[in-house]
Amino acid sequence: MDKLELVIGNKVYSSWSLRPWLALKHAGVAFSEIRISLYVPGSKKEMLRHAGSGKVPILKHGALSIWDSLAICEYLAESFPAARLWPESVAERATARSISAEMHSGFTTIRSTMPFNCRARDRHVMRTPDVDAEVKRVEEIWNGCRARHQTQGPWLFGRFTIADAMFVPVALRFVTYGVELAGPARDYMDTVETHPPVQEWIASAREEREVIESSEVGK
Repeated sequence: MDKLELVIGNKVYSSWSLRPWLALKHAGVAFSEIRISLYVPGSKKEMLRHAGSGKVPILKHGALSIWDSLAICEYLAESFPAARLWPESVAERATARSISAEMHSGFTTIRSTMPFNCRARDRHVMRTPDVDAEVKRVEEIWNGCRARHQTQGPWLFGRFTIADAMFVPVALRFVTYGVELAGPARDYMDTVETHPPVQEWIASAREEREVIESSEVGK
């Protein structure tokens, strides 16, 4: 079988790299990492060497390159069906894909106001009505999924799926910036924060020495 290589950015800052990395971990397949430090001289050229998008993440599987987090996750779900990276029922898969796509294309105010920085804690930023509206929508998604699947496990659809891979970075943002939630949504944040692969990613991030000042807000 051709080897799998995941091209990622700095683990501290690259939330999009984290998503397919988690999917690979849950697929239980061997893969290697190629880490490219972002926003330094030569980084764009290095990313373009792996895919024409010039962005991370990129999954390399033999001669094939797949870019974009959600596309990579879909490829992994098709390539490794035993990993069950999507829910089994048609209705649940549709919902999981809907909220994953919503995360992929939306929540831009959260992303711009609360830059991903998984080694930071006790950060504080201005909470605008737009931020609060997006936080409320995330909480609504989490509470709704957990209410329907609470007896099946601690993740959004009981067991870990691509939907969780898409929302883990949001949960880590909420931890970083002290966003307080209650009930099932709060429990979901705890599930994310204590999840061994997430802790593994954060531990590696803390060993990195690069600093991207634009993502060091709310000190």
